[in-house]
Parts: sequence; structure tokens; C-alpha cells
Amino acid sequence: MVVRAFRSAGVRLALAYALVFGVSAALLVGVLWVSSTNILTRQVDAAIDADAQGLGEQWSSGGAIGLFNTIQNRIANNLDNDALYLVLDPKGRIVAGNQGSWPEQVSRTDETYEISTKRNGRRTLARFHRYDLPEGYALLVGREVTARAALRSLLTEVLAWSLGLVGLLSISGALLLKNLFGRMVSQVSATADAISSGDLTRRVAISGRGDEFDRMGETINDMLDRLSRLMDGVREVSNAIAHDLRTPITRARARLEDAATHAGSPEQLRCAIDRAVLDLDGITNVFHALLRISEIEAGARRSAFVPLDLRPLLDDLYDLYGAVAEEGGLQLVLQVSGELLARGDRDLIQQAITNLLDNAIKFSPQAGTVELVGERVGDNILLSVRDHGVGIPAGDVGRVTDRFFRGDTARHTPGFGLGLTLVRAVAQLHSGSLRLADAAPGLSATLIIPAAVIEGRVNRALPAAVGA
Repeated sequence: MVVRAFRSAGVRLALAYALVFGVSAALLVGVLWVSSTNILTRQVDAAIDADAQGLGEQWSSGGAIGLFNTIQNRIANNLDNDALYLVLDPKGRIVAGNQGSWPEQVSRTDETYEISTKRNGRRTLARFHRYDLPEGYALLVGREVTARAALRSLLTEVLAWSLGLVGLLSISGALLLKNLFGRMVSQVSATADAISSGDLTRRVAISGRGDEFDRMGETINDMLDRLSRLMDGVREVSNAIAHDLRTPITRARARLEDAATHAGSPEQLRCAIDRAVLDLDGITNVFHALLRISEIEAGARRSAFVPLDLRPLLDDLYDLYGAVAEEGGLQLVLQVSGELLARGDRDLIQQAITNLLDNAIKFSPQAGTVELVGERVGDNILLSVRDHGVGIPAGDVGRVTDRFFRGDTARHTPGFGLGLTLVRAVAQLHSGSLRLADAAPGLSATLIIPAAVIEGRVNRALPAAVGA
């Protein structure tokens, strides 16, 4: 049972708290006790030394008679009746004082003695100090400390009770801390159990106090919200795959069945097979794009980052897509300003811009213009593609980067809704972002990536373009 209790983090934390609190309080009480008792003792010793110094001066000025008279006057004027004096002549006889006898323990002049002595028929506690006088005389000066001893005992008792109270408070605080810690952990554990059981709606309760537990709960809830969104995204992707791939698969199957049944010649059969292969190639490209997006989002390509000068990349893309735009009756315009120096994966940046150019050319009207712009703004490089086509409705801007999302304006055009998803993944891989804005009319899509100072030679080779 004890071993199981110590396995609890709450119990260990509570015991640690009680131990630290108890030891700290015990040290504090000990320091107070030692300081208080030392003050009382030092006060008595200081009074004895001052009294003895005054008596020594009387001896120096008035001799033995002056000393005896001074002692008698001090005894008579001692209102507290706690001063003790005794003077012995060279033969050991008492010649002055109010102490009945010389205590046997008091033999040295370099030490103060606290002993029990008999005075006026009663036992009392006193502190004594011996002083040797000229001509063989010995002086004993002391103070009765019975009252101070009682005060010290009372102080000791009070501090002992205080220490007991502190111990009780430390135990109570430890139990409170254990319950608070256990309640928080139990909430997190219950939420985790519910999540593992499939209830993704459970969240950690927030007290509203804004303390560390609340911040931890908010962090956990944010994580669960993201997990829920990811699960929703997985379901949406699954549904989208089932919906978008069903048509080409069904079409390929129907063509093959039709060719198998009605093909009158090898040429007709081969033609049907070729069309079916094209449909299946489209499906393969979709899965390839999904795997590529997942690879980018996982950060696996970050190890391939190298210093880049993006100006030659834009020049080559302009040469490549300028001809494509002309075939569609469009004009591609390139605008580059400033140094476009970055660090990243050239293939991925090229593919992202390629996807933006493909979309711009696809949705631009006849005789329209597509602008490819590269510029340095502050610490960022902005790579923008602007068209004057139908644009994106305001309600769809936040969703167009989701996998397989296709708005009403793009529903009847070729594609699977993965192009902007890949662009966003590339931007995030490069610690950047994708910004979509209304070009009034049309769309301005901007890939924003951090700029960098490049040293050494930059690879300017342009690999083959790969579409999404």
C-alpha cells in the first residue's frame, strides 16, 4: 500500500512540499530560539561586566574600603534584588557582599558560570564571574537569572507549539496540493480516456483563474481541437477521394467493358484501352500529389535546402509559360525587382509557382494578362501570380487550400483541387505563407518566403517542371 502511494506523482509532490516547508519552518524556529536565548544571556553578561568594571574603578580610587562601601550601596539600591556580590580577603574570609558562600565551581577568571545556588533559604539560578583584585582579594559578581530562565522556558514552549502548528499547516498544505494536483491530473486523464474511446468532443475543464493549470488545459484543448480538425480533414479527404476518383474509375471500367463487348477491331480495342489508361494515369497523379503534399508537410524535404537565387528561376518559368500563355491567347508579363536570395528547395518552389501559373492561365479570359512578379519586401521575398479572371468568392478563400476543395467557379474545369494545397505546404515548409487576395477582377496569389544572404555559387539549373 505504501509503495503504491509513493508511485503517485501527487503524493511525491505533496511530501516534497511538506518536507521543504517543514524544514524551512524548523530552521526559522531554531534561529529564533537561539537568537532570543543568546540575547538574554548577553544582556546578563554585559550587566555583570559593567558592574565589575565600576567596582574595579572604586578599588582603584578608594581601595578596599571604597569597594566595600560601593557594594553595600549597590545592594541597597538594587530594586530587582537580582545583583549578587561577594568579596574574599587573602585568607578566604568573606568581607563584603550578599552571597552566602563562594560557589566551588567558580574558580577561573576567564569564564562565566551559570549554576544553581542557595540564597535566602531557597534555591535559585545565577550567573557568576570571578575577578582577582590586588593584594590577594577576590571579587565575585553575578546576577540571578531565574526569571530569565523562566522566560526562556516560556519562549521555548511557545516556539515548540509554533513548530507543531507549522507541521500541521505543512501537512494540510501538502494534502491540499495533492488534491489540487490530483484533480487536475484526473481531469486530463479522464479527457484522454474519453478521446481514446472515440469521444473527440471532450475537453479539459478550465477554471477561469488564468493560472498554470488553466494554461496547460488551454494548450491541451488547443491540441485536441487541432486533432479534431485533422480527423475531420482525414474524413473529408477520404470522402473527396471516394467522390472524385469514383468517376474516372467508373469511366475506365465502362470503356473497358464496352470495348470487350463491342470492339470490332484491334484498333478500337486499343483506343478504348488507351483512354482507360489516361483515366487511370489521372488517378495515379492524384495519389502522387497527395503523397508529395504529405511529404512536404512532414518536413522531409527541409534537408535538401540550399542557397537559391530565385531571379533565374523566374526567368526560366517566364520563358516556359510565355509560350503556353500565347497558345491560349494570353500575355505573360514578368516583373522582378531587388535581390531574390533565399534558402530552400528549388524544385518545390518551382512547382509551387508552376501551380499558380497553371491556375492563372486556366481561369484567365481570352486576350487577358497574367503577371509573374518577384520582389524583396523587408525580410521576405514575395513571388506573386496575378490574373484578371473570375477570381475566388470571398466565402471560399479560407477553403481553397484544403485538399480536393473545388469552388463553383472551378467545378467544371480539369483538376482535382490539390494545386493550392501543395503551394501552401511548400510555403509552410519554407517558414513562409500563401496569401490570396482579390485583384479586382481576378486573383493575386503570393508565395511569401524569408529572404537570406547567399554566399558562394548558386545553382541555376532548372529541373523539369512537374504539375500537381
